[in-house]
Amino acid sequence: MTVLPPASVTASTPLPRPRFDEFPRYEALTQLLFDYAQACPNLVSVRSIGKSYEGREIWLAILTNTATGADVDKPAFWIDGNIHAAELTACTTCLYYLHELVSKYGSDPQVTHLLDTRTIYLVPRLNPDGAELALADRPRHIRSSTRPYPFDEEPVEGLSVEDIDGDGRILTMRIPDPHGAYKKHSGDPRLMVAREPGEFGGEYYRLMPEGLVINHDGLSIKVNKDNEGLDLNRNFPAGWRQEFEQVGAGPYPTSEPEVRAMVDFMVGHPNIGAAISYHTHSGVILRPCGTRSDEDMAPEDLWTYQRFSALGEKHTGYPAVSIWHEFKYHPKDVITGTQDWVYEHLGALFWVVELWSPNKEAGITGYKWIDWFRDHPVEDDLKLLKWSDEHCGGQAHVEWTAFMHPQLGEVEIGGWDKMNYWRNPPPHLREREAARFPAWMNQIALSLPKLELLRTEVRALGPDTWRVRMAVGNSGWLPAYVTRQALARKQARGVVFEIFLPVDPEVGLISGKPRMEGPQLEGHAPRQTQLAFLPERDVTGDRAFGEWVVRAPQGTRLSLVASADRAGTVRTEVTLD
Repeated sequence: MTVLPPASVTASTPLPRPRFDEFPRYEALTQLLFDYAQACPNLVSVRSIGKSYEGREIWLAILTNTATGADVDKPAFWIDGNIHAAELTACTTCLYYLHELVSKYGSDPQVTHLLDTRTIYLVPRLNPDGAELALADRPRHIRSSTRPYPFDEEPVEGLSVEDIDGDGRILTMRIPDPHGAYKKHSGDPRLMVAREPGEFGGEYYRLMPEGLVINHDGLSIKVNKDNEGLDLNRNFPAGWRQEFEQVGAGPYPTSEPEVRAMVDFMVGHPNIGAAISYHTHSGVILRPCGTRSDEDMAPEDLWTYQRFSALGEKHTGYPAVSIWHEFKYHPKDVITGTQDWVYEHLGALFWVVELWSPNKEAGITGYKWIDWFRDHPVEDDLKLLKWSDEHCGGQAHVEWTAFMHPQLGEVEIGGWDKMNYWRNPPPHLREREAARFPAWMNQIALSLPKLELLRTEVRALGPDTWRVRMAVGNSGWLPAYVTRQALARKQARGVVFEIFLPVDPEVGLISGKPRMEGPQLEGHAPRQTQLAFLPERDVTGDRAFGEWVVRAPQGTRLSLVASADRAGTVRTEVTLD
């Protein structure tokens, strides 16, 4: 549905100038999106694709030049962000792209051509409830949705993670304990490092998240899981598994309104041929598959992914890797999510971008993303401390400060500020990270298949008998079906031709059908085969035509339509003369 803008937006609203060093709350985000729509009504419209668990609208911005056609008649690129609560830079990156497109339209030839010929579907914040909680005055950093899951009971014992001292951050508590697993680093006592195997006789500490302890028995402390245990990125249909196999997956596929809204929209818009989902953090571009190796993919799809991923590396400076081969949380785990559903079920191209790498920022090189968190040299931590001191005003790693805990007595609170410097870049670096991606997204969108009218022909075959022909072609780099997976899953029909006749007893079809399915259209990408040096067999595989023989009086007007699910729709009229 299309939603009217807030009352505070007026016809004189100029192009917004957002601050990318701040994360907007829900109301500010809503206002910002409608400000863009008001300032550029020919380029931007805003609609809700559904409501969140707490009843917030999930806003979608549709970007295309409506003077050159409706959004559904053009090939489309889907972009979303902030499916995970505290990964707020994902929303910033989406908003930055929106601003780039509308501010450069008419002056930048690439952007202008993109919005004239393609559609961008942009959801800056797919999970508004979780983000709002992460941005609260006393924040909580849950994984995703705010719905209690798998149970709705509040904990009756243990440590619940929260901002216990009210400074707006959730840090770490350290407590002196001879049996503790950590000690102060000899060169920099701010840094807590693990005890060596067999080490004894030193000053040791027990570390635990900042939070409140319920029914403390004076001895044991168990850190509670978040009562909100859903992970919206595990709720998609492809590869969905129950809680015992995939934590946070929900009671059934698309059980959660945020995921169902995205799935319903994408299924209802088969013009979407490619998509990106923004997350944080690691500073890496992830490509499918998540459930199988490269060897099990259609080779043509793998080659396409490798080509566009290499472009991603060139434009952004982020490495691009396979989820299956190089980005597993645990070597034995198989994790499914958006990327599996969009590619596996829909056959559209898809990438996950994990924004921001504090490691790289601190000068740490040669690390492997997930493995680094399991084990890394202490020298890396010292580099990160140095980066915090020199570039973050000492705030990425917060000084340890004494605090009288209501259950534990005197503790110290400090350590890494994971929300503001790890999950997200510090404010002064957020725009820089977002600015890495527009050029790559533009190139993907402009590579999508694009159906174009080549010509129409009307030829008289006799009195009141006419042959009508409509020829179309795919001007895009990608084939009209985009991937072999789409063909295998029957997600993309060949080009469909339709003829519409006036209601008149003197008018009728002699041959041809009102609607006919033609061939799949190739793009102008070079054929990816070992035999590519041989002459091309089908040198016009990007073209097709529909043909009809019509009985009608001279001067009759007919409407012709051709459409390809992912390449768009073209319409024209012919006169029989």
